[in-house]
Amino acid sequence: MKKEDLQDLRDEINRFMQDRCVSDEEGRYKEENNEDEFEDFAPIFVDVLNEKLLAPAHSGVYLSRLDLKRVAEAIDESIPIKERSKMIKTLFRHTNSKEFLKNAFDEFKKHIIARIYIYEDLMSAFPSSSYAFSSHIEKAKKIQKVLDTIVEEFEEIEPTDDPMLI
Repeated sequence: MKKEDLQDLRDEINRFMQDRCVSDEEGRYKEENNEDEFEDFAPIFVDVLNEKLLAPAHSGVYLSRLDLKRVAEAIDESIPIKERSKMIKTLFRHTNSKEFLKNAFDEFKKHIIARIYIYEDLMSAFPSSSYAFSSHIEKAKKIQKVLDTIVEEFEEIEPTDDPMLI
């Protein structure tokens, strides 16, 4: 190997380090954290889910990280436990079929119905607080309708030979 070839290789590595990596105060290089780069590639309905489903004020129920993990496992998906909004984005990032979406939302509905049963038990045990639980039940039923609407309006994406032909 020639000396010029080694120098070219060094120059190429240095250009890469300057373009792709960030240096700290001491001049050491560390890679940029591009973890969130691919989280932006999620279907539009994910924003609605984050806004409506994950907010107990809108949905009437609180879905924990464990609930989201259980939903993913029920539809044979594996997602890491992170922030709830990131978990939703990860779960639905590659959604391209109505069947997948329907199965996922059916699992969400099971969790919501379980919360409704809990609220109804609490209403019967504590009748004086039934006004608070009845509003949560009403919101939970509305969010179930929102999930149905999303499934109905979802347009399937058919795979093609040319991915740029959309």
